[in-house]
Amino acid sequence: MKTWYNCKVKHNKEAEDGMLKQVTESFLIDAVSYTDAETRINEIGAQDFSGEWGVTQITKTNIVEVVPSEEAETWFKCKVSYSTLDGDSEKEKKINTYMLVCALHVKQAFEMVEHHFNGMLVPYDVPSITQTNIIEVYPYEADEIPSNLKPLSEVEQG
Repeated sequence: MKTWYNCKVKHNKEAEDGMLKQVTESFLIDAVSYTDAETRINEIGAQDFSGEWGVTQITKTNIVEVVPSEEAETWFKCKVSYSTLDGDSEKEKKINTYMLVCALHVKQAFEMVEHHFNGMLVPYDVPSITQTNIIEVYPYEADEIPSNLKPLSEVEQG
C-alpha cells in the first residue's frame, strides 16, 4: 500500500500584476518515510522553484488511493464509507477510506468515485467530498530507484 505525504513548500511566485509574492503550496508525495518525502520534495523543488524556497511542513495523510485526471487541476478528498463483518465478534464494522480525485467540480469527483467503486459487492456511501489546496501529486514512477539501492537482479548476479 502506498503512503502519501502532504509537503508544504514556501516559495516566491509571480502574481498576475508581475510582482513576486511569497506563497505556501501543498504537494502530495508518495514516499516510504518522512525522510524519503523530504528528499523527493527537495529534488522537485530544486527543479521547479527559482530563488529562495523551503519545505515548511511534512505530514503523513490518510489517503489510500489517488485518481488523476488529464482534464482537471483541482484535487478533491473523498471519504468513502462501507460496512463489513468483524470476523471475531460477528458485529458490523464501519470502515472509512479516503481517496484523492482530480476533477473539474464536486459532481465530477463523485462520479469518478462511483466509477472507481463500480462492481464493489459491498454497499458504500460517499459522506463527504472536500476541495483541497494540493497543487500537484507526485507518485513513485516504476523506474525510480533511490541511488543507495540496487535492483535485486544485480545483487543476485554479483
